[in-house]
Amino acid sequence: MKGTSNHKVMDKKIAEPVALGSYPPSDVTFLLKDLSDVSLELATEEREEAIQSGVHYSEMLPVEYQPTEQYIDLFHETLRQSAKKVALAVAIVSEMIVSRRGLSTVLVSLARAGTPIGILIKRYIAERYKVDLPHYSISIIRGKGIDENAILYILQKHGLDADLQFVDGWTGKGAIRGVLIDSCNTLYEKYGIRLNDDLAVLADPGNCAGMFGTREDYLIPSACLNSTVSGLMSRTVLHADLIGPEEFHGSKFYKEWLDADESNVFIDTICPYFPSVVAEAKNIAGQMLEHPPEITWQGLRDIQSIQETFGIDNINLIKPGVGETTRVLLRRVPWKILVDTMDNPNLKHILLLAKDRGVPVEIFPGMTYSCCGIIKPLKGETE
Repeated sequence: MKGTSNHKVMDKKIAEPVALGSYPPSDVTFLLKDLSDVSLELATEEREEAIQSGVHYSEMLPVEYQPTEQYIDLFHETLRQSAKKVALAVAIVSEMIVSRRGLSTVLVSLARAGTPIGILIKRYIAERYKVDLPHYSISIIRGKGIDENAILYILQKHGLDADLQFVDGWTGKGAIRGVLIDSCNTLYEKYGIRLNDDLAVLADPGNCAGMFGTREDYLIPSACLNSTVSGLMSRTVLHADLIGPEEFHGSKFYKEWLDADESNVFIDTICPYFPSVVAEAKNIAGQMLEHPPEITWQGLRDIQSIQETFGIDNINLIKPGVGETTRVLLRRVPWKILVDTMDNPNLKHILLLAKDRGVPVEIFPGMTYSCCGIIKPLKGETE
């Protein structure tokens, strides 16, 4: 690494992070600027119109969906049913991280869906290997890249040779994976920093991650809810008027919803299953390390097929996978939902939400995903 690059990294004065979120500080440090007092929320239709007319999604926030009692019950039921399955996926990914990267890794989860998964990985490694890995949650934004100041802050804290492991919840069509690859290349060109752009996720239905717990497209319960399962944090925001050159990307901390917060319930329900999945996780992780699964980007090809079938010009209007479809139903204007089959047990909450919002559901067999959410083009099919 060139000396000038070292100075560039170490001399930039990055603001110290403030305490944010409803997780214990020992679980995660959010490298985000607190925008709690700024009004950024737009009604769903208004926000959709802005996005489709060219305003970047990161410059505003959706009004957070307040789930019905029936939906919260579904979250708890899903969590009970899938806790061991999630624990196994966490354990597999954790074992792969330890084997590939060692026990001096810095976990860097991508806010906000990656945050609870990063906490689970940190907790598993602490319990299994008695090592407390540092864990940060930082912003990455499609079309704008990763939060450079957050990366520089981590390197200033942990050294230029720190080994960062990026973590997210799941893959959709692989857009964030692509942004991560591009961002790591940019950091190398700008600072001479070579980061490993591999992404560790629980579920990889998009077939675009090298470390994953499963490629099954199932409901990770944290996809059911928004801020109330992500430490009460909003989506991340990057707006030139609000974020200075040495500040982190922004986010809001919704303290007013503390009574409805499920963030720690989610973590505390899954962690007790860790001891019972260690042997199976080691076995599966060992096989995957010996015979690394191919990264085929098959999910992206499926999306292109859907694009052609329905005449959709803008690929960003197609949101594949259970997690992304849930988000479409919670905070976008859905046009229709495609499912591989109506009796897929992973789709109970999708069908409930679709019914709740009056969104048609169609069968589209042969996808690598369980389902896809298609956002309604507001100005005709071509925009």
